[in-house]
Amino acid sequence: MTWSSAIALAVFFIVSFSAASTGAVFRPGVWYANLRKPRWTPPNWAFPVVWSVLFCTMTVSGWLIWESAGLAAWPALTLYAAHLLVNASWSLLFFGLKRLDWAMIGVVCLWLMIAAVMAAFATISLPAALLLVPYLTWVTVAGALNFRLLQLNGARGAAGA
Repeated sequence: MTWSSAIALAVFFIVSFSAASTGAVFRPGVWYANLRKPRWTPPNWAFPVVWSVLFCTMTVSGWLIWESAGLAAWPALTLYAAHLLVNASWSLLFFGLKRLDWAMIGVVCLWLMIAAVMAAFATISLPAALLLVPYLTWVTVAGALNFRLLQLNGARGAAGA
């Protein structure tokens, strides 16, 4: 790996994990613990583990696009950056504002954006697009969980705010 390639990977890592940082700022806490949850809710320890792996795959995916096409990939990379902003907003909507309804809209938007990023990436690098399949799968599960929590607890959750 060249120095410029390593620097690009580091930049993608910093950008991706900056989006992930909202998960550290807006944490589940007592409000989430008190929500009624379906039996199939993943255990609490799974969320940070899975998201860490997924943010690593997102990082490598974006970097592969940069390595494959450089500035010619700017439309796909702009979409990638926009999707990271939508990803970052979900923790604010769900845990920060405690709005299960707004978070549901956010997760649907995120799912659509991931699919769009995958389609854009596939035209440049199929491996980069395929690296996002587990991410799309996990967001599908997260969306289903968000929907069920909304059904069980209402728009503002069991605590009411």
